[in-house]
Amino acid sequence: MPRTFLLIIDGLGVGAQEDAHQYGDEKADTLGNVSRIANVQLPNFEQLGLGDIRDFNSIKKIESPIASFGKMREVSAGKDSTTGHWEFAGIHLDQPFPTYANGFPDEVIQKFCDGIGVGDTLCNKPYSGTQVIADYGKEHLETGNPIVYTSADSVFQVACHTDVVPLEKQYEWCEFAREKVMIGEHGVGRVIARPFHGKPGAFERISEKRHDYSLIPPEPNLLSVLQENDIPVYSIGKVIDLFADHLFTQYRKTRNNAEGISQLLSLMSANIEDSFTFINLIDTDQLYGHRQDPEGYGKCLEEIDRAIPAMIEKLNDGDLLFISGDHGNDPADDSTDHTREFVPILVVNKGSQRGVDLGIRETFSDVSATILDAYGIENKWNGRSFLRLI
Repeated sequence: MPRTFLLIIDGLGVGAQEDAHQYGDEKADTLGNVSRIANVQLPNFEQLGLGDIRDFNSIKKIESPIASFGKMREVSAGKDSTTGHWEFAGIHLDQPFPTYANGFPDEVIQKFCDGIGVGDTLCNKPYSGTQVIADYGKEHLETGNPIVYTSADSVFQVACHTDVVPLEKQYEWCEFAREKVMIGEHGVGRVIARPFHGKPGAFERISEKRHDYSLIPPEPNLLSVLQENDIPVYSIGKVIDLFADHLFTQYRKTRNNAEGISQLLSLMSANIEDSFTFINLIDTDQLYGHRQDPEGYGKCLEEIDRAIPAMIEKLNDGDLLFISGDHGNDPADDSTDHTREFVPILVVNKGSQRGVDLGIRETFSDVSATILDAYGIENKWNGRSFLRLI
């Protein structure tokens, strides 16, 4: 029985979907713009067939890629990480998670404040995560009131200085928000604890202490079906958070892409048979997409590119490695938000099929079908069946 690995490069889009205008993203082109502006060099991705998916400025096509290649359309409503990762697991959302372009309504803020015992919150509007602590951090130190903000995504974010609100208390506040406040019509995709430290003028987020509280995903899904069939399921990076700490045999948190890659290579070396590993590399999105930094985004992709030969070397015959994205995050557009884009799909089938043009797939969930088929498990649930990639 093979091992399967699904590697998500967070925020890696390859051009606007047909419905992108509904999200204000009709000109979005994450990888296209990074290639054009940063002249990114990805020789190992080229060998996999990334440049064969479409024309890019600095990413070449080759005649015989070692992976099958194509792009995938997201059919779920939304463009956030939870929606994208859930669709990979066979979960389709017909309605998007709620978003709050004008901030959260008074009843939400009041319920949160009453529950955690504070008089008020600060900000309560869509905001950049780094800018919000710069603009409201000093007032937070003076009042003790938590900074609550959102974005174009379905998130309720709470930022607190660790000298004012200890980390465990921040987590308790976010757990209360998840379980008692952001439910029902206000059931956002994620409640996120955003601790920071430092002095006014030099505040810094403590990214490794961030904690996401997702909704519990509906079942059955890829992870639950694998577990029912005694297939171990591993998480590397923030994947565990997106599935509400649910349905994983083991998880490994990471602070950055370098740690994520190291953990993946370590798990591959452990050679655990009949296992599925779900990996998220977050830096492209968190550090560069949201911060409008195409050059940094390009360097980040080059870091991942350098690790690809080691990943492929550690695959056994019959193993499957999928590389994709969960949404776009164009660092060259006019917004710091995610973008509604196609995502690439590269499939390395060690010792077998290679160089097949997979075209445009109708859903991320085709990956689920392929993984379940590799284990001889029927890929049909909730009245839906998905198509194999290979």
